[in-house]
Amino acid sequence: MRRMSISPRESIYDLLAEARHLLHRLEPQEALAAMRHGALLIDTRSRDEVQRTGGVPGALHFRLSVLEWRVDPASEGRDPRVGDLDSRLILMCAQGYSSSLAARRLQQLGFRATTDVIGGFEAWKAAGLPVLPPDPE
Repeated sequence: MRRMSISPRESIYDLLAEARHLLHRLEPQEALAAMRHGALLIDTRSRDEVQRTGGVPGALHFRLSVLEWRVDPASEGRDPRVGDLDSRLILMCAQGYSSSLAARRLQQLGFRATTDVIGGFEAWKAAGLPVLPPDPE
């Protein structure tokens, strides 16, 4: 039986700093330019939030709870639009926090060209970039 060593506790801020240290994060305008050159933008916000605030044209939508299952080539639940481990994936959440952590997890799965959008959807929208309208209530 393999013994697991217990490492010292890390706070969420420690994990976020480590993730961001290992990412080449993109400003919203840089993410849009990357999309125009073939990168895939993956919106990880909940479906309710996307319906309430709008989305990004051309983005894939995988909520955080299934993200790894949708992108990992070894997963039976993989979405074929993602491509292989060389695909350039740019993650976006609401403000750019959970997307940093998720991008790091995808790097650990072998996606070397993965990063996230600084400021998330809020920064994208504030920059005046293309946005799909929210669903009417």
